[in-house]
Amino acid sequence: MNILIVTGSNRKDATSTRLAAYVGQIISQKGHNAELFDLYEKPLPFYSPEGVNQDHDSIRQLKQAAKQADAIALASPEYHGSISGLLKNALDYLGQEHFHGKAVLSMSSAGGAVGTSSLQQLQAMVRNLHGINSPEWISVGGAQRQLLTEGLGTQEGDGQILYDRIHRVTGSFLELAALLAKR
Repeated sequence: MNILIVTGSNRKDATSTRLAAYVGQIISQKGHNAELFDLYEKPLPFYSPEGVNQDHDSIRQLKQAAKQADAIALASPEYHGSISGLLKNALDYLGQEHFHGKAVLSMSSAGGAVGTSSLQQLQAMVRNLHGINSPEWISVGGAQRQLLTEGLGTQEGDGQILYDRIHRVTGSFLELAALLAKR
């Protein structure tokens, strides 16, 4: 399967981007193609309903990758209880033709304990785009963010718990994606 992973941070070494890259590694290790579309590296102009900037190279790349994807993963930092403006802007460029019937995994990184407000809002957006939300999401917060910087699987305790959760949720997402891709 082809899995598109869109990261929505405007920070070079964002933990949400590190999380997305790690999930991409897991997906690749399971024999699937994972394409990371990093909005920090490929910024998009502000969305306009009048179609301004539709010929922008990054917009074309994002739309093409989303159309070709069998499933999509979205990663965002949590800002003020919501997703980043960058990710929302990218989603505004996409439509039902990019998400319809595809499995979508939501992920966040929050400065606090967990980022569930952003994930709930992200899942509502996915429903409106006719995507199918994965039953579990990944939220990394507080001290867990440091574990992503240090490398997962190398610690005991909390590091192993986070490692196991990310692997379990990614596996569940891939199972859903495979079922939906067969339709």
